Amino acid sequence: MKSHNSFVKVRYAETDQMGVVHHGNYPQYLEIARIEWLEALGISYKSLEKEGVMLPVFELNVKYHKPVTFDEKLKIETRLRELPNVKITFDYFIFNEKGEKVTSASSILVFMDSKTRRPIRCPENILEKLKD
Repeated sequence: MKSHNSFVKVRYAETDQMGVVHHGNYPQYLEIARIEWLEALGISYKSLEKEGVMLPVFELNVKYHKPVTFDEKLKIETRLRELPNVKITFDYFIFNEKGEKVTSASSILVFMDSKTRRPIRCPENILEKLKD
């Protein structure tokens, strides 16, 4: 399935007292990668919201393999697991500068109508871009 690489440099404020990235920062890294994944397909998150489509996170799983410290440059590989219907599932693999896998994660988001707050099917324009 479609994949995209994003890059993040760890800021000092993202580290904890032990000098490693605090676990609470990883969802933000994944969100950066997911939005860049959409943009690489020509899909603007902002335009989705203007069209009345929301994508709240339904499930998030993160596994930490190695610690990450201040000033490290990370590569986040984002992959679409399967064509979406009402839900869209992503797998993420985060690598350090040495190419070592430091984190793996997955998230499930739900397509939702912003007015009714009810689940909807994936918009056709997104499905078309994913089928190419």
